[in-house]
Amino acid sequence: MALNDLTPQLRTRLGRMERAVGWFVLLATALLVFGFVYYLVVMAERKGWFIKKIQYQTFVQSGAGLKKGDPVKLMGFEVGQITAVVPNAPSDFYNITVFFEIKDPNHGYLWIDSQAKVVSDFLNNRYLEVTKGKFGMPTIYETNKISLGYWNDKYVKQVRINLAVQMKATNTTASTAEISEDVIQELNARALKNPWQFYLPFTNGAVVTLDPAESPALSERLEAVVSAVEKALPDFLALTNTLTRALTNLAQITTHADEVLVSLKPTASNLAIITENIRDPHGSLGEWLIPTNVTRELTNTLSIAAATLSSAQADLDMISTNITATLENLSQITSNLNAQVQANSNILGGVSKTVMDTDDLVQGLKRHWLLRSAFKGKTNSTAAPVDKLKSPKE
Repeated sequence: MALNDLTPQLRTRLGRMERAVGWFVLLATALLVFGFVYYLVVMAERKGWFIKKIQYQTFVQSGAGLKKGDPVKLMGFEVGQITAVVPNAPSDFYNITVFFEIKDPNHGYLWIDSQAKVVSDFLNNRYLEVTKGKFGMPTIYETNKISLGYWNDKYVKQVRINLAVQMKATNTTASTAEISEDVIQELNARALKNPWQFYLPFTNGAVVTLDPAESPALSERLEAVVSAVEKALPDFLALTNTLTRALTNLAQITTHADEVLVSLKPTASNLAIITENIRDPHGSLGEWLIPTNVTRELTNTLSIAAATLSSAQADLDMISTNITATLENLSQITSNLNAQVQANSNILGGVSKTVMDTDDLVQGLKRHWLLRSAFKGKTNSTAAPVDKLKSPKE
């Protein structure tokens, strides 16, 4: 059906519909373009396309597990990525040069003592990790967000050598650590005075070098472990043989021990009987050592001894009482005698005369014919005659 065949009302409605569809298509296209642009902006921000990046490099012996696009980490966070892994010349000390970029402002953590470490995980995945600086100067000198300069490695190395030679000449006793610290302090002082001697302005291809700290790959460490195991395997086999012989000897010893235990079974039974007798509350062990009749005799003897001791104790108490009374009487006699002597001064003369008369009586009895035989052998003819005692009055 041709359009001219339509009525004016239908043609008007169809024109309105066409305009609505046109506006819808135009709006959808605008939305599509806006979404695509927004996606590009978000992707650029996530990838860091608009962030300034600083180029660094380090050196490794093996590039296994390292490839372009791998992340670079700092303190556990992703701060950049590897841009290239390039083999070096055959005469170079390091085999591989790894180029990587660090996003702004993470380069502020990297100083001249920072290192680029190649870390391996358990699955032999290797990645690059840079360490935070602790002393020295930053690798990037920044006066503002526009003016930047990177560390002049060649100039700094030459200055460091010159300073070390000077300090060794002035202080020969200084250790290497002290010289290194002094050199760093001197470099810091010079860099603060004239930083552009130590930092070069950024140019195309400007790269900062970080010292490497490469750890061997997991496969290499496993190979080293396997080699160590292979070397230790003969000793291990010898040890197992020694253990086998020891276990065989131990089995023989246990067999002999079983035989000994079987032979000791009667002895154990006897010991059990003995211990049961010992546990008897009536004192069976005591009855073995001391029979019951001896026990009764000892009991009777001890009872008699106890009674004897009791009577002896009573007698001793009585004797001590009598001795005490006798001593008291003697004390009274001596005190009375002392009083009489002090009261009568002639009593000593009377006592002396009594003694002399007694002596004359005894001498006379010795010479009497009836009693002379009783004193034979008791007189001493050679003894000197006894002088008569004189009374105090004479």
